[in-house]
Amino acid sequence: MKQMREQILVIEDDIEISNIIRDYLKREGYGVIVAHDGEAGLNHFHESSSMLVLVDLMLPKIDGFEVCRQIRTKSDVPIVVVSARQGDIDKIHSLGLGADDYITKPFSPLELVARVKSQLRRYNRYIGKQTEDEVLTFDGLHINLNQRTVEKDGARLTFTMKEFALLCVLARSPGQVFSKEQLYYQVWKQDDADDIRTVTVHIKNVRRKLGEGSRHPRFIDTVWGIGYKFIGQKHENT
Repeated sequence: MKQMREQILVIEDDIEISNIIRDYLKREGYGVIVAHDGEAGLNHFHESSSMLVLVDLMLPKIDGFEVCRQIRTKSDVPIVVVSARQGDIDKIHSLGLGADDYITKPFSPLELVARVKSQLRRYNRYIGKQTEDEVLTFDGLHINLNQRTVEKDGARLTFTMKEFALLCVLARSPGQVFSKEQLYYQVWKQDDADDIRTVTVHIKNVRRKLGEGSRHPRFIDTVWGIGYKFIGQKHENT
């Protein structure tokens, strides 16, 4: 008998599809909670200790976009969208709201399980790091890499896991130019040129939360035709 592993929340209104997903995940030893609308899914999420969420976009009561947004305000657990909507706009919007992966229907259950395992491995590595605090301090910006906190001009900011990871990659190497491909590989740990546009979406979110735009940046500058670099000024202790 397989030992029970992490618990996964499946939010899918198609009963046949949710049953297929549940059966394949249980076969791998995962605990599975199933909800058939967005409202029930959010309630289950708040009441359980799910380590990953699989969510459809076209849901009754509360759609999948809003489910992603609400979960991301509270948690960094991986979110995998499973949807019949194949347009780039839906994919980019989902990733921009904090989803970590996007699978289109019809899908291979074995591929879905493989992607779930991949996301959980990354998340477990992320939460399992137990090292002394590493702090990056710039004029007006304070980043604690291990506590995952950011303060700008004394105010605490909230970032998703991917947004925070992007900020850290850039801030660790001020002045270094990173291409979108390099950032995608370092943050998402994947080498898929078709998905690097999600870097642009996440950079835009980071800038918005830092309170700056691309025209007069204080921290993240665009290097046109290449990518981005961090331009924050190191704080000098006196």
